Amino acid sequence: MSERACAFVLAGGQGSRLMPFTTVLPKPLIPVCDVPICEIVIRQLRHAGFSRIILAVNRHENLLKSYFGNGSKFDVDITYSRETTPLGTVGPLHLVADRLPEYFLVMNGDLLTDFDYAEFLVAHAASGCDLTIATCRRTHRISDGVIDIDDDGAVVSFHEKPAHHYFVSMGVYAMRRSILERIPKGRPIGMDQLVLSMLGDESRVQTHLHEGPWFDIGCPEDLERAAAAFSERRDDFLPLPDATLEPIG
Repeated sequence: MSERACAFVLAGGQGSRLMPFTTVLPKPLIPVCDVPICEIVIRQLRHAGFSRIILAVNRHENLLKSYFGNGSKFDVDITYSRETTPLGTVGPLHLVADRLPEYFLVMNGDLLTDFDYAEFLVAHAASGCDLTIATCRRTHRISDGVIDIDDDGAVVSFHEKPAHHYFVSMGVYAMRRSILERIPKGRPIGMDQLVLSMLGDESRVQTHLHEGPWFDIGCPEDLERAAAAFSERRDDFLPLPDATLEPIG
């Protein structure tokens, strides 16, 4: 049976690193320029064809419900899931197991990107994996000359201001329902623990590379950078809601 595309959005973070902003507002309602960050995420998901969104909330549940309501003003169906005890990134999925389709997204509600969520979920469904992680490429350049030496102190190699390339998780994940069997009920479990357990039994974890902008809004400096990008490319981050995702599952 066809199912409407669904995203489980983590919106219960305390936002301690975003102080003093979060002394007044919960982190998902902190504005990037003039739009709350979680509203940007929801409007992007709607544009990508996601018609069902589950917001995982915590102590600011009433404020978030007051702002987002049932989602009608965003043309989506929004429901809520509240933890009574902290369950980590993926532990809360058992609380909404009866609402999850065969394939779905799990993502942070405090990031700014122009990521194609529809393409991501379709690619995940085609991969046959239980889990796909959205990634960005990062480069860290060392401003010094780096020397490799042997046990006797002799120089083996010399690298002038080398650059190290690596991949980071964007906080966006595509999952298949069968992954719930790997997640213990009623216990906190993070995405890192889930991935390590899957690697431990040699289960394949797929990645999906995003080459565009991505900002994880964790501190005031991150918020400032995200606001500058949003101001310059507002239409790229908030396109009109005209896309439709074909049913998956």
